[in-house]
Amino acid sequence: MTDALKRPDGPNAEEDSVVLDAKGLRALAHPVRVQLVGLLRKYGPSTATRLAERLGVNSGTASYHLRQLGAAGFVEEDAERGNARERWWRSVHRTTWFNDPDLADREPEATLAYLQSVAAIYTLRTQQTLNELQTMPRAWRDTFDMSDWALRLTPEETAALRRELKTVITRYRRDTPEAAASAPEGAERVAVITHLLPELDAPAAPALHSSPQTATGAETS
Repeated sequence: MTDALKRPDGPNAEEDSVVLDAKGLRALAHPVRVQLVGLLRKYGPSTATRLAERLGVNSGTASYHLRQLGAAGFVEEDAERGNARERWWRSVHRTTWFNDPDLADREPEATLAYLQSVAAIYTLRTQQTLNELQTMPRAWRDTFDMSDWALRLTPEETAALRRELKTVITRYRRDTPEAAASAPEGAERVAVITHLLPELDAPAAPALHSSPQTATGAETS
């Protein structure tokens, strides 16, 4: 759905992706709009009514946000499907990239709102999978994984780790209509969600010389 990371440069950069500018960032600084774009990318063209049902909002709300997304260039009307009674919408891009640190500095509130919306959607998708896990075929249930590793890295090492992870992921088949049509039997959509979460150490507390005891604690990562 959304890649809040740097878009790759060079000839392999995706042509059907959009890099957020200030206008685009402000347009996506709303959780309903982020979800609408994600649904259109995941399931293909749809109407405001059908999208509203998926999101649990009324069709008027969905229509309003679709028009705002259309004005910002994220979605467009699907004229081949629409008619006088029903407007169909489709996503203009397959992926979104947010790769401008200066923009984040200029638009801190919009940046936070956008990233919080993305994080909330990732959490929702994880919960949906958990809810369905016990009814999945055993082969798919055994692929499910939630893991975390606590590392101690420099900013440069962390950036290198991010690039290495992306290189591994890009070796595998993307979920696109074209890939779905030519994928081997049994292939399904698999979401790989990565988080690199800096946890900066807090300043050390002053030593308490008046007490001979030493406090210890357990850290959970």
